Amino acid sequence: MKVACLGVMGAAMIGALAFGLVGCPSKEESKARVDPAPGAASGSHEAEKDHDTIPKRAKLAKDVVEGAKIRTEKAQKELLAPTLALPGEIAADPDRSARVSSPVAGRLVDVRFREGSSVKKGETLAVLRIPEIGKVRAAHSATIAKAASARTNADRLAGLAEKGLAPKQEAAAARAEADALEAESKALGEQLQALGMGASGAGSELALQAPVSGTVVARDAVVGQPVSTEQTIASIADLSEVWFLARVFEKDLGRLDVGASTEVTLNAYPSERFEGKVEYVGKQIDPVARTVNARVRLTNKNDVLRLGLFGTARVVVKSQAAGEPVLVVPRAALTEIAGKTVVFVQVGEGEFETHEVTVGDAAAGRVRVLAGLAEGEPIVVDGAFTIKSVLLRGTLAHED
Repeated sequence: MKVACLGVMGAAMIGALAFGLVGCPSKEESKARVDPAPGAASGSHEAEKDHDTIPKRAKLAKDVVEGAKIRTEKAQKELLAPTLALPGEIAADPDRSARVSSPVAGRLVDVRFREGSSVKKGETLAVLRIPEIGKVRAAHSATIAKAASARTNADRLAGLAEKGLAPKQEAAAARAEADALEAESKALGEQLQALGMGASGAGSELALQAPVSGTVVARDAVVGQPVSTEQTIASIADLSEVWFLARVFEKDLGRLDVGASTEVTLNAYPSERFEGKVEYVGKQIDPVARTVNARVRLTNKNDVLRLGLFGTARVVVKSQAAGEPVLVVPRAALTEIAGKTVVFVQVGEGEFETHEVTVGDAAAGRVRVLAGLAEGEPIVVDGAFTIKSVLLRGTLAHED
């Protein structure tokens, strides 16, 4: 049996290696800690073959175990919750997405974004030239001037009317004209504000800004292109969290609960699992497919989720029968070495051993172990990657 060892080095070396891993002993020391195959002579073909295999045990220093936050728990038997497999696809959260369009027709003179680029809320995406804005600005300025003149005249006539030097009807008409012009001026100012333009200033260009922060998932904008009010020049979505819309047949609705734990497997990433919970189950049956959508929120870890990806959601459902307890482990305890599924069992202080296991059904982050592990054995559930790295580095040291 081969053993990979891990010592403690300086802070500079620890920063250079993941999880604070440091070098193994020299080739001579490593060989002294390898259990050769029975009957294998030094320099024989069998000994060389054994020399290239991955060690079965790893010894980690206490500070490395603490730094990597390695945690163990005992393998135990429990009821494996039944699941329902539901097909579906990834979709954007409407509250985290937006479509960018122009409130008025114009022509693009500048485009400052690309498909796939990240944008911030309020960031300028494109600039439109809109001749009508100049007309609105001119009308607004003219109306302000007319309103001011009309108000001065109305105040003058009101003073004369109080002294009996002017008809009251004339004063009332002047006051009404001033009120109308002021209302028109206000309306034109609000129109400019709605177009994203200040009430003061000059020019006929309109800046289109991002209404939300996120990733540009679609673009339909080219410099010189005419743009109408119905046209969407960009679609933005915050993909840090997305929905998996699972299709539920009506015969399964009675088994599904809001809040049920869910594991999603995507066709694009068959070896990865994305965990979430059922947030909402639709209220209306599709009359053709006879299904409703069950919405599962997923965290986009490592930014791998793409809109439209197909997959399967395995949702924990209500059990009709008690079933029998089986030996299960957390999915995080499983790792793959040399094409084999293994778990790490703690066999001593800072010492861990690989156990090749055969796995079966899975549900809600728990996987059934059919062979290779005994109930009560302390398995690593957090920090398995650190131990795996030590074993693989031990192999590299033997090959030096």
